Amino acid sequence: MEIRPFRAFRFNPAVVGNAGDCIAPPYDVIGPEQQQQFYRKSPYNIVRITKPNETSGDNQYTRAAGYLSDWINSGVLKQDPAEGIYGYVQDFEVGGARYQRLTFIALARLEEFGPPGPVRPHEQTLSKPMLDRLNLKRATAADFGLVFMLYEDKKGIADGIIQSASGGPAILDCTDEQDVRHRLFSITAKKDVDAIVRMMRDKNCIIADGHHRYTTGLTYSKESPNPAAKYQMLAFTNMSHEGLIVLATHRLVANLRDFNMDRLLAGLGGNFQVTEFAFGKDAQAKADARQEMLARMRAEHGKDKKAFGIYGPNSVFYVAVLKDARAMNAAAPHKSAAYRSLDVAVLHKLILDELLGIDEEVLARGENLEYVKDTPTAIDDSIAQVDAGLKQAAFFMNPIKMQQLIEVTDAGERMPQKSTYFYPKMFTGVTINKL
Repeated sequence: MEIRPFRAFRFNPAVVGNAGDCIAPPYDVIGPEQQQQFYRKSPYNIVRITKPNETSGDNQYTRAAGYLSDWINSGVLKQDPAEGIYGYVQDFEVGGARYQRLTFIALARLEEFGPPGPVRPHEQTLSKPMLDRLNLKRATAADFGLVFMLYEDKKGIADGIIQSASGGPAILDCTDEQDVRHRLFSITAKKDVDAIVRMMRDKNCIIADGHHRYTTGLTYSKESPNPAAKYQMLAFTNMSHEGLIVLATHRLVANLRDFNMDRLLAGLGGNFQVTEFAFGKDAQAKADARQEMLARMRAEHGKDKKAFGIYGPNSVFYVAVLKDARAMNAAAPHKSAAYRSLDVAVLHKLILDELLGIDEEVLARGENLEYVKDTPTAIDDSIAQVDAGLKQAAFFMNPIKMQQLIEVTDAGERMPQKSTYFYPKMFTGVTINKL
């Protein structure tokens, strides 16, 4: 893949104060309440451009372009004096263990999706978000968010350079509300930049996060006469790096007209071995049953079994384990073996579609399925929604394995939407690329 250094625009602490108050998570994971929190955090927070408040009579994209222009002219955003590649270091905790993820940010020549090309998507995308991001790019001619790319380099060439740079002063250092520390380092030495550029020349990359933003870049590059539009700001993480963490995305079912838990359990008996973990009214018994469900799920996952946790309105936790992988041959006959081996594919085909009627057409309407990222409170929050009658059932997932991701993309296929949750998110506004 062809990459090159660039001169990023960044929030200028001399004007904005703490630049960490001006960056935010990707636009598509920010809810209304969090959006307002970022608005209050700083008058220069990037959400004013990437996820603006709706104001009647005022075009949000024109407004975003106005903010960008004003912030550059007033010195809120300042362009770095020298071209470079940026080292982005995130320190975080998952399940009581500490991790550090090393990433570099550079411009990359936009390529059509492969294989055989060097850029491979791994999830399905929706048209509405792509139109939104395209309108923003048309209005601003800039990249604000990072497309998260995965590459493989067992030698760790870029990792070593980033690690070395992190021994010096950071040009951004802040900690977010989830206790993730974000640090940015400028890599400008020619030998280091050249080493990363050379290392990437023969690499294929998988889009981990930011499919809509990458597709937007491709579309914009074809309609813009600006040669700079052929390149987009991307962030690259080594798949061989131990700081690359993939979490699960759970599913909540709602608004099904004739949902019946007993009928669902009876249907599961055909393809799944179902184990129940019952509890009474005692809170501790419920907590113990919850833990038993999760432990059984993980144990089956460790044996490469397809296992799901299920919770409905009948005060019982369940684990459903696929009895015979060949059941997916008939359910997804035109898909590869790699695709049919995915937990999320099994859930969608054999349970959501066949037993609950939530097929791809229904999924596209977005009325019956909610996706829940595996945050520390995700499982308890999902259980609470079922208990309150707001949802009809919860399906708890194991995370995909990195080898599965590679095999599916090598086959030229995409996983169902929201199959992966790479944690933590890369923040928007860390670097900005103005074409």
